[in-house]
Amino acid sequence: MPPVPDLFCHGFMIPRPSACRDPETEGVRREPVDGMIIRIIDLSQSIRTKGSPMAGSKRWFAAALSGFLCCSALFGSLAPNAAAAPFGKNPDGSVAPPGANDWSCAPSAAHPEPVVLVHGTWDNQNAWDVLAPRLKAVGYCVFSLNYGRDATSLFGSIPGQYATGDIRASAREVGAFVERVRAATGAAKVALVGHSQGAVVSRQYVRFDGGGDRVGHLITLVGSNHGTSYQGLVNANRVDTPQSPEHMAAPLLGVAIVQQLVGSEFLHQLNDDGETVPGIDYTAIASRLDDVSRPPEETFLHAGPGATVHNVMVQDLCPADPYLHATLPNSPTVAYIVERALDPSFEGNPCP
Repeated sequence: MPPVPDLFCHGFMIPRPSACRDPETEGVRREPVDGMIIRIIDLSQSIRTKGSPMAGSKRWFAAALSGFLCCSALFGSLAPNAAAAPFGKNPDGSVAPPGANDWSCAPSAAHPEPVVLVHGTWDNQNAWDVLAPRLKAVGYCVFSLNYGRDATSLFGSIPGQYATGDIRASAREVGAFVERVRAATGAAKVALVGHSQGAVVSRQYVRFDGGGDRVGHLITLVGSNHGTSYQGLVNANRVDTPQSPEHMAAPLLGVAIVQQLVGSEFLHQLNDDGETVPGIDYTAIASRLDDVSRPPEETFLHAGPGATVHNVMVQDLCPADPYLHATLPNSPTVAYIVERALDPSFEGNPCP
């Protein structure tokens, strides 16, 4: 491939506006897309690397979005034909993580609610390779799924990348999966554990899609409950305005990304008139090292009538916990918080 020209604005081969700065180039490769050159992030490095708690930083996510905020005029030239490098043991997420989806599992009296794990944006059920077997080992029936597949966006067309489609449709997918779990296990209610987008998908399900009487516990891990501005790049007043850079990001990043931006119509509908559903025990987990949702307290929830909310900061229990947004499901401290939320009698070490 010939040398990349100097005319780049966050990876797009157009004149560089003065307001744009080059993103970090580590872990980036360049590939042709319909005659243009676009930076494609090496997902094997940027999303999740096994054994490295600091892996998974989504600084590149902000770089991708900022490219659109600075260079939004080129959408007509993009096509969803980029390929991702494999990550984890199961690149496409087609195999459940260890301990999950044993459809013969019978809930015990001690743990009557099967746990349904709901991954985040651009991810799949591989996100639960650490938490799923841990919950299974202490006696829970554990289930996971992939949801939100939408190949109409560039990132959504990459194998193994789910949760790019409309969150409302994804919530209905989760609801159908919950019904399958309830039928298989005989359980009246399940516990939902949602990471990042998985939090708002779960909350959409319990509020608008009949999940309110089917869920006993709802645990969110750095959930995008009140949206993200991606380090101040987003203008909340124009997110849903046609032709705005934020709105136009959907063909590249997926409509679910736009729905999770501060000020989106989706989040207003989800949070207006209360953030909780009566009868559900909520736990919202935040991390001071969250590099996507800032400030981290924005993930916390406010209890409405008939609901209980526990807002927990990871570093209040384990100051040295190093996990970032994308890898937080691998944190031992998060596993402890999840187990305590499901069973207050659980005893363990929150900071091993």
